Amino acid sequence: MASSIGIMDSAYFVGRNEILNWINNRLQLNLTRIEEAASGAVQCQMMDMTYPGVVPMHKVNFDAKTEYDMIQNYKVLQDVFNKLKIEKHIEVGRLVKGRPLDNLEFLQWLKRYCDSINGGIMNENYNPVERRGKGAKDRNVKTLKSAKSLQTNTMNHPSSGDSFRSKQSRSSGGADGASAEIQALSKQVSDLKLSVDHLEKERDFYFAKLRDIEILCQATELENDPMSLAIKKILYAADAKGSALDEAQEYLNEVINNVEPEEEADAEAETEA
Repeated sequence: MASSIGIMDSAYFVGRNEILNWINNRLQLNLTRIEEAASGAVQCQMMDMTYPGVVPMHKVNFDAKTEYDMIQNYKVLQDVFNKLKIEKHIEVGRLVKGRPLDNLEFLQWLKRYCDSINGGIMNENYNPVERRGKGAKDRNVKTLKSAKSLQTNTMNHPSSGDSFRSKQSRSSGGADGASAEIQALSKQVSDLKLSVDHLEKERDFYFAKLRDIEILCQATELENDPMSLAIKKILYAADAKGSALDEAQEYLNEVINNVEPEEEADAEAETEA
């Protein structure tokens, strides 16, 4: 079923408001923007509602704010897809960036898939708030057990704690240097992200321009126009070399040279008449 949902499927024409209403009504949430679902938690719970008990909700973090935590949610979701033999690759790298279009497309696909399983009918026996609460409670219990285990270990082996503090003290100078290096690297990463975002916006801008030109050239009244044909030779060239431009110019010159003798002949015929 998943593989049959193509990009031209009606699923991808479902609007943002309809998707948000679908999420809020079924999961008793109050999302106002598509990017609020970028953490992957909503998608996990939608699958939990569709296939009760299949999703390990104790691993789903609805408070995920960092990309690392979000990725963990998508790992849970991908595991569920694999378990159910759903052939759908999740573009995690794009979704965690919170870009509205990427997240909207994935949610459109998810809605189409869930509706195909349950016929678009809501599971009345499913309590979304309770399921989310259970997941959070299980995570808190796990964290508390880990903290108690660490505390017990420290009490039973006090010398190990002293040794750790001693080592920590000796390495404080090195830690300060490492911290400065981490900050510098983080700044480089931030700068690179800004550069990538700028390049992507510029790419999308020029692609949109080329697409407009292509649509104009494909118009019925211009489809066979010599200039349109020359432009399409450049647009559809297989490489980025200048040969496409040369070919287009040569084509136009041939058309012009063929037209001129015809016009002269017509003019002579009119004169003789």
